[in-house]
Amino acid sequence: MKKEIIILGLLTPLLLNAQNNAKGYYKDIFIDGGLRLSSRADLPSARVLGLETEAFVSAKKAKEYTRMDTLLQEQCFAGSAIDENGVLLYPDGEPRFRLLYLHGGLAESHGKTLGERGRENIRTFVRNGGSFVGSCAGCYITSRGVWEDSLKLRHAYLGIWPGLCRGTRLSDKPTGISIDKRSPLLRYYDFGGDRFVDSVYHNNGAYAYTRQMWPEGTEILARYDTRGMTGLKREIQGEAAIWAYKQGRESGRVVPCGSHPENVKTGERLDLMCAMVRYALDGNGEPTVKGKLKNGEERVMDRHTRDNQPAYTRIGDKQYHHFTVEVPKQTRQLTLTLKSLMGYDDVVMYLCARHGDFAFVDDADYKNVALDANKRLVIKNPKPGTMYVSVHCATTVDTIVTPNGTQYAGRTDVLNGIPYTIKADY
Repeated sequence: MKKEIIILGLLTPLLLNAQNNAKGYYKDIFIDGGLRLSSRADLPSARVLGLETEAFVSAKKAKEYTRMDTLLQEQCFAGSAIDENGVLLYPDGEPRFRLLYLHGGLAESHGKTLGERGRENIRTFVRNGGSFVGSCAGCYITSRGVWEDSLKLRHAYLGIWPGLCRGTRLSDKPTGISIDKRSPLLRYYDFGGDRFVDSVYHNNGAYAYTRQMWPEGTEILARYDTRGMTGLKREIQGEAAIWAYKQGRESGRVVPCGSHPENVKTGERLDLMCAMVRYALDGNGEPTVKGKLKNGEERVMDRHTRDNQPAYTRIGDKQYHHFTVEVPKQTRQLTLTLKSLMGYDDVVMYLCARHGDFAFVDDADYKNVALDANKRLVIKNPKPGTMYVSVHCATTVDTIVTPNGTQYAGRTDVLNGIPYTIKADY
């Protein structure tokens, strides 16, 4: 079994003792501070909310970039032989983190440095349930392009919000932010009761452009308040400063923001960033079922990412795979059997079951959490109907913080997935 030490970029855990709030994910937030973006690994809102983070951070200035910066970014987002999907995705294409946060900077330039593979992996991340928050450049890059005097599509943008941005033409100045009356951000904080946040830093950010209707499903969360400001090059009073979009139940929620509340460590501007993160996380996609287990038929989960068969692909670290069993009436016993494949007996996998809903370890009706790979779960007189069955891979990589960032060490083989079989007998 491979046990290697690899550098996956500057993956910095900012909370050594934080509670991992991610159920079925490796960690909560991945921070993109890569090429042509602000190079910061800290996200105060994540620390306040007790969320576990990792980050990729490049050199701070373009003239300081080395070939290693490019290589590490490619390894993080596009993947490598040891981690075919990069850090954001599990082997089956499901999101490995709950949320991707993208810093300010130069959106199109950063998109180009990600390459088509890196950009497509981010689109897959959101499509399959991972959420996204972006500030300034992280706002622009969510769109299909910009509208200035005409439509300018940006092929290096992500298009995870299928609308258009427009530049504010406001540089290095703060604006007020007015929270809409029905904004879901008010579920988390009242912002002093006046729904107003003062002096949010702004530097060439954008707003959601409305020459045509916003894409269906777009929610306007907050607007620019520039009353009393003079010398504006473009009138932006009341324009959408923060909005949200969620394509469907299984996709994640995208929350773009044209300004910069992300680095503030106190007060209502911090609350604003925390509310954006919380609303995005509450919009993670619903779990999906790999398939139905048939009586007496062993299901082999051994495919690789490159096989493009996610229903039969290996499981990643801290991931859940969900299945169902249709239990007939008057069934006296349901036996669930989990087996690792040759060479993987030293991993730890849990086997859980729950009647009528997804079976996570903390709320399963039945579970076997012994510290080994092979499991048997015997359920006497199960209720008839749909029984949900889950396999959870508890084995994960080790992290080592170094002056050059965090390394993944130990069980790096989990990055490309652990194969197993699952069977139901009744």
